[in-house]
Amino acid sequence: MMASLEDLTARLLDAARRAGAEAADALLVRGTHLSIDVRQGRLEEAQRSEGIDLGLRVLIGQRQAVVSSSDSRDATLAAMAERAVAMAREAPEDPSVGLADPSELASDRDAARLELSDPSEDPEPAAMEARAREAEAAALEVPGVTQVLSASTGWSRREVFLAGTNGFAAGYGRSDHGLSCGAISGTGTGMERDYDWDSRVFRAELRSPAEIGRTAGQRAAEREGARKPRTGTYPILFDERIASSLIGHLLSAINGAAIARGSSFLRNAMGEQVLPDHLSLTEDPHRVRSPASRLWDAEGLPTRPRAIVENGRLTTWTLDLASARKLGLASTANAARSPGGTPSPSVTNIALTQGDASREDLLAQMGTGLLVTSLIGSTINPNTGDYSRGASGFWIEGGQITYPVNECTIAGNLGDMLRRIIPANDARSWLPRVVPSLLVEGMTLAGD
Repeated sequence: MMASLEDLTARLLDAARRAGAEAADALLVRGTHLSIDVRQGRLEEAQRSEGIDLGLRVLIGQRQAVVSSSDSRDATLAAMAERAVAMAREAPEDPSVGLADPSELASDRDAARLELSDPSEDPEPAAMEARAREAEAAALEVPGVTQVLSASTGWSRREVFLAGTNGFAAGYGRSDHGLSCGAISGTGTGMERDYDWDSRVFRAELRSPAEIGRTAGQRAAEREGARKPRTGTYPILFDERIASSLIGHLLSAINGAAIARGSSFLRNAMGEQVLPDHLSLTEDPHRVRSPASRLWDAEGLPTRPRAIVENGRLTTWTLDLASARKLGLASTANAARSPGGTPSPSVTNIALTQGDASREDLLAQMGTGLLVTSLIGSTINPNTGDYSRGASGFWIEGGQITYPVNECTIAGNLGDMLRRIIPANDARSWLPRVVPSLLVEGMTLAGD
């Protein structure tokens, strides 16, 4: 009989104590993953994997070490513990390491109310293949589409369990269902590609394969004949598909690890305006049916909703225990980790205040400029916020899309860009990052 994750973590922690650890925690993840790829009407690849990942962190004084394995036999658990303790004894001292105090640990451990696991039966490979074929066929029906890169479906189900010698022990299950399609228009050096996808916790909430395939095809066909735009200074509208990347840069800049290192362009911005004064950025780790939700973080601390930016002003950093100790603050319960790593700060579900205008309204407002639908590569200086990325999308004249563009670069400074963003009202509410299309005035565009 397969051992429960609760039993395995208890045995791993016992092994750590016997090996000489003063404190320890263990993170175990066991799951099944299945993916199906279809191309040219035929099955191209099918992959199924099942396994377990065991991670053990041990602490001796102010020294720590982490080891991981995919073998759950007792002999392996003992070897993991012995190796981790030996490594910890040789590690440098770090006054910021340590488990959470028992009084700080989450008491609400009923993760079932977050609905992170689909109770329906596991999908059959044949049904997943049929969905991928349907998406590919829908893309190929779009005039202008010459081929489909691939149509893919995926599914996974995982169990996660965290336990520590400080008394914390809790776990949850989660599932993911996804479908994607990538299409190509044109031929030879004139080929252009685009995509569409959807990912949900519950399979019944996935958009239909036909819709995903058709949207991918339409997007690719619209890009046919792309050329470079004019060089100059223009308003740039970041499409909803990629607008969250701008907010992602803000989140990286307020990550406690970056703040503690002093390597952030927002390191002195606490209490200062970082967004327009009518916008707020909030985090809600308790959103139902969101893959990023959690009742406790990777150190067992209770998560809670918080305002990251309120009325344009930065109110908090994103902290785990280590970064909080370095800054003389309390953790915001944002620790995340993999079985083979130490905790680090990370956000869960975030949402930016949406505007009243539609994307079309913002296009009309910008007059002449660039609608960006895809970003390529990046040159971003985390200390200064200087921003430069390759981009493609559509040229706007008189508030209307006139032709597709590619092979251009957009540049600016993130601090300035974020303070003057204008949001649309088109954010998708089910995504972990609920961010609408964003208009930024006066960015540098390098093209012809």
